[in-house]
Amino acid sequence: HHIRSLKHIPINSVLHTFTAKEYVDNPTYLSVQVDEDKHILLSPEFLQYINHSCEPNTFFNTQTWEVVAIRDIKENEEITFFYPSTEWEITQPFECFCHTESCLGKIQGASQLNNTVINKYRLAEHIKKKLLR
Repeated sequence: HHIRSLKHIPINSVLHTFTAKEYVDNPTYLSVQVDEDKHILLSPEFLQYINHSCEPNTFFNTQTWEVVAIRDIKENEEITFFYPSTEWEITQPFECFCHTESCLGKIQGASQLNNTVINKYRLAEHIKKKLLR
């Protein structure tokens, strides 16, 4: 499953807002980390089909609860985000197959990335705070 844009989407556009369908005690591959110790299942549910990319075109802003375009998105382009931008640890690490020039290979969460790599990405506030410790 994946999501594609139906039209050109300019940078900084809000693609959609999200809320918590429910808070979960134990993160899963479908949950999104929204604070240091808070994980949610997304509402609307279709947002869970936004796949990972090492060169993402959106960002889940966990302060405003918005999915935001971080660059112009072309019509029919897959909508993607960088999972470690919200996830400190990934419950089910996986091999990335985004095939981008900067593909990181195994995706395990922000805790596993060095500063050179992590500083290239827009990060949720809770991830920024943990990196400063």
